[in-house]
Amino acid sequence: MKGLTILATATVFALAGAAGAQEAPKDPPVIKIGAIFAMSGQASWYGQVMSQGMRLAVDEINAKGGVDGIKLEAVIEDHKGAGGAEGVAAINRLMSIHGTKIVMTSFTGPTLGIAPIADQNNIFLINGGGVGVKMIGASKYIVHNRSLASDLALGALQVAQKMGLKKMGQLHWKNDVGDHIVATADPVWKKGGGSIVATEAVPQGSTNMDTQVAKVRAAGPDFIGVWMFTPEAGLAVKRVREFGMKQPMIGVEFTANDAKIAGATADGFLYLNDYFKPSDDQPWSKHFAEAYEKRWGQAPEFYGANYYEGVYLAAELARRARKKGGDYLNGERLKAALYENPKVDSVYGGQMTFQANGVAQKRVALFKVKDGKGEFQEFVELK
Repeated sequence: MKGLTILATATVFALAGAAGAQEAPKDPPVIKIGAIFAMSGQASWYGQVMSQGMRLAVDEINAKGGVDGIKLEAVIEDHKGAGGAEGVAAINRLMSIHGTKIVMTSFTGPTLGIAPIADQNNIFLINGGGVGVKMIGASKYIVHNRSLASDLALGALQVAQKMGLKKMGQLHWKNDVGDHIVATADPVWKKGGGSIVATEAVPQGSTNMDTQVAKVRAAGPDFIGVWMFTPEAGLAVKRVREFGMKQPMIGVEFTANDAKIAGATADGFLYLNDYFKPSDDQPWSKHFAEAYEKRWGQAPEFYGANYYEGVYLAAELARRARKKGGDYLNGERLKAALYENPKVDSVYGGQMTFQANGVAQKRVALFKVKDGKGEFQEFVELK
């Protein structure tokens, strides 16, 4: 009887252990990472460099054994640089043909179009290209390893503080992007001891902002935050200087189009942007630059770096989620895996930290315009 009791007790513990055992991971034959890029049309340059970074990362990870022995496959669809309809068609192809649960997205319009579909189908989205603030929270499963406009503005404020500036005047787009930057920047600047002497909104598409510039001049700021994108950024720089204002201007973008509009008045304009620059003290950064140039015959742009980094992010999250077993390749599980430890290695150097809103903070670059081109000044660690 005693032996039977011991046997029964052992059986109970064995059954309890089995009941509490972790479910084995449901591994697919291959992990398909989808992408929606502008592979054709006027914006096809972006699709080219984005896809090159993505493919390089997939091949590197597979050469190292994939994700716990499971190989990756890049599946790329074309949104043609168009709006939401092309994005929707692209993600539907990724789902119906490939069963993709991880999708790299780009451009604001297509991303907003696919966001509700991602929520309905539990698809994890990684944006490495679009900067529109409307993308923040568009899907509960979207994250961004591209610095968005509001974060670039916060970096601009860090630069202004470092320069010892106190009184800020602002020229901003009168739209969701510009309004969001102002709402983000105002409390941060005030908390740091600065004051805001003027905030003037300029409608997107405006060709005359003289009234707004005149009001900023009358307020006597130490510097001017230019919270708008091309072509208004170039026009703002031009008119501020033509109004005789010599204060520093700091913005969040400056393109070749802005340079054409502003001409020589743009010299000295400061702006922040994502910037990939390999360095000897960052081995992964240096490796990527060399591997990219060897394979594609050109130095990598930051868009290529972002989507290369994005694939490594996807692989890391898949590894983390797989350790807990079950059906791990879905938006819910991958998002949970990220926020258990929101610090992830960045090919830009060091680590990037994903904020609660899904946007990664990593180092960005400060540029100064000279002869129509932005010259790299220094890296800025976003705080």
